[in-house]
Amino acid sequence: QVQVVESGGGSAQAGGSLRLSCAASGYTPSSYCMAWFRQAPGKEREGVAAIYTGGGSPVYADSVKGRFTISEDNAKTTLYLQMNSLKPEDSAMYYCAAAYRNACPLRSWVYDYWGQGTQVTVSS
Repeated sequence: QVQVVESGGGSAQAGGSLRLSCAASGYTPSSYCMAWFRQAPGKEREGVAAIYTGGGSPVYADSVKGRFTISEDNAKTTLYLQMNSLKPEDSAMYYCAAAYRNACPLRSWVYDYWGQGTQVTVSS
């Protein structure tokens, strides 16, 4: 199984940027799904972005398209989320998730492995 650990959260002003990282260890095949989810207090967990490490186009939530970019390192063991033009509504706990599958929807129930989360707070 894979273990994932997030880092890089923090505080930013609206319009600013942050980059999150997710380090994967354990069994990390060349092709599997990795994704970012977020959950604000009192709200359901929502998918932000997902990527299939075997290739193909990433998937983004409409709310972050054009502002956030998901990427991975060449070793397929570190996932990134570059967040630009941040808005206060982006404030949430951000989670990294992984699944051994070749379709990567933004649905939390298909992901088996989760990190502890990293907090992002955006002030206006």
